[in-house]
Amino acid sequence: MNEQKDTWILGLTRGHNAGVCLLKNGKIVFCTEEERYTRKKYDGAPYRSIIEVLKYTDKLDAVGFAHTQPARVGSGEDSRTEFTGENVYAGLLRKLGLIENTTYDVDIADEHPQITDYGMEHHKLHAFTAFSKSDFDEAAILIVDGAGSFLPIKDGIGPNGGKNTIGWEVETIFKGNKEAKNPIITKFKCLGSRDPIISSTFESEATGFMRREGLNDHKAYLNDHAGTVKIYEAVTEFCGWQAIEAGKTMGLSPYGKPNDKIDPLYMDKQSKYWPTSNRNIVVPNYPNGAFINQNLIKDYADVNVAEGKYHYDHQLAKDLAYAVQTETQEQMLEMIIKASEMCDSKNVVISGGYGLNCVANYFYLDKLNELGIKLYVEPISNDAGTAIGAALFAHLEHTEKFIDLDKNIYLGQTYNYTTDDMDKVCNLYEAKIKDASKEDIVKLIKDRNIVTIFQGGCENGPRALGNRSILYDPTDPNGKDHVNKIKKREYFRPFAGTILKEHVHEWFDLKGMEDTPHMMYAVNCQPGIEDKIPSIIHVDGTCRIQTVTEEENANYYNLIKEWYKQTDCPIIFNTSFNLGGEPLVETLDDAVRTLANSDIEYLYLPEYGKLIKVDNK
Repeated sequence: MNEQKDTWILGLTRGHNAGVCLLKNGKIVFCTEEERYTRKKYDGAPYRSIIEVLKYTDKLDAVGFAHTQPARVGSGEDSRTEFTGENVYAGLLRKLGLIENTTYDVDIADEHPQITDYGMEHHKLHAFTAFSKSDFDEAAILIVDGAGSFLPIKDGIGPNGGKNTIGWEVETIFKGNKEAKNPIITKFKCLGSRDPIISSTFESEATGFMRREGLNDHKAYLNDHAGTVKIYEAVTEFCGWQAIEAGKTMGLSPYGKPNDKIDPLYMDKQSKYWPTSNRNIVVPNYPNGAFINQNLIKDYADVNVAEGKYHYDHQLAKDLAYAVQTETQEQMLEMIIKASEMCDSKNVVISGGYGLNCVANYFYLDKLNELGIKLYVEPISNDAGTAIGAALFAHLEHTEKFIDLDKNIYLGQTYNYTTDDMDKVCNLYEAKIKDASKEDIVKLIKDRNIVTIFQGGCENGPRALGNRSILYDPTDPNGKDHVNKIKKREYFRPFAGTILKEHVHEWFDLKGMEDTPHMMYAVNCQPGIEDKIPSIIHVDGTCRIQTVTEEENANYYNLIKEWYKQTDCPIIFNTSFNLGGEPLVETLDDAVRTLANSDIEYLYLPEYGKLIKVDNK
């Protein structure tokens, strides 16, 4: 009897947060971000990640490309393989033997029989990832992103009759139905334009073909104002950071206050279709970032200048951070409600960059509970998640089956180190290694040592959830300042905690949620709790929290359980295992090198019962 052949499908995303997702028979066996291997944060072009695929299979059945435009667009001679003229990704896949060596029109990656390019459907890839992992059979899906796919607007729409007009995906509503032949259908799309235009609403056919959808399935709204994420990017750049570092702005926001010198960031219901930003204050620069029109903010000239950027420590910057957080989360709540109404569903799924705003995610819950709306927020809401979406979409087209994924986020490569391997790494950094138990680790943390943990596959997405984490004592009143200094981060940035799930409701108000396993909510404490864990409480009294069970992460759970046994505190201080400006560590060498380059001394390897120490003090 012949064995059934395995089906291998790869999704890859090419832009910032590049990476790959490999499916075997509809299950993720490997999913990673390029930055983890190259050690360059947010790195693009997942060449290294593609090579890692060879550790799992030497042949692929199908490949899905993800980005904001097809691979053929903007592919000059310097981005093609020499002689054959292929797109570099198709060329690399062919050269590695992962796809067939066949003749096709190299100007169109889709022409290779095993490749589908989803560059025109960036938001739909976010939707595939999030909806697949939600527990909902049907839902409204809301994607809120900086700038998704570049969609050429059909002639007759927009300025000058629509000639040469590009609209960037900003916010999209999809209707999801896991039982349908086409499980994700567009209902509404807001598009941003870089050029001044007269805002207009039109049928979907104006933006061209949507795969597995008919024409006129939805309406689109085109305007020249900044979308919600673009507004956040503008304030982030005003504070002196890269647009992609909006998480820092979120952390800064509680240090601000209402300021009547800052005009509203949104216009007051100027559009009946969708929230419209105030272009007098925020000017979009699609697709890359946006900027604050400083001349219209009174007293902006008093802001300290540091290396040509406005400095986050000035009160105006803090007040702008406060304004952008409070105003965007209010508008997001309106979008969620509108998505629910438009799709006639009480289930809502969120993804895209704004989905990582854990302050906003918690803010929505009171109103959504009142309206009976259930919420799922995708933990891999950044563009790394579109690699998963591309794999899922390609799987659907290859098999006509929509996959329900589980919520496991430990999707990186698993390493099996021998004693010799560990000794070699330790020798490189003059480190010492010895046996250690969880009781030993708890004693170190009780003595207020920082201890890192390294185990299993790396977390996918931006949150460290116990496989690549830095651990500390949450009861230390000076813990936040101490660890921020060690990690070389800004002083104001808060830290998260991980709590045994069975104790979460005693310590935190989850507003009706059972748990929060992926650290997607900054939640309020129960009365009297803030003083017990001061190092992980932000200035607004909230804590970004992860619940954990033994089933989800046995080694991590049992370590915290031992911590609870010895301290009567069921929560541990948890932050990502990296230094400021660096990606999460991937390998044992990365981990020990991080110790050697910092004042952190301890690395716990629970799978091996080992403790590595680098003497840094």
